[in-house]
Amino acid sequence: MMTAADRWGPFSQGLDPAEQRARLRALRQTARLLIGPRGTNLCRLLAEAETDPAALEPACRAVDALAATDRRQILASYAALARAA
Repeated sequence: MMTAADRWGPFSQGLDPAEQRARLRALRQTARLLIGPRGTNLCRLLAEAETDPAALEPACRAVDALAATDRRQILASYAALARAA
């Protein structure tokens, strides 16, 4: 079960499916660019979540499981991207 703290970006409730896909792709692109092969599992789960809502929670857990510096880089970059929109 995802907690309220996990409900950010593409993991927010009530998103339009197209918006959720766009957010998942933005997060996946951010992860791929910033951490490369260290984010392979995360990127795979984010891609799965585009078509399978059951993959959202594992993808969120994969973000949490990243090394602290990788996680901070991804979250800060994603937040900056979301603010700019």
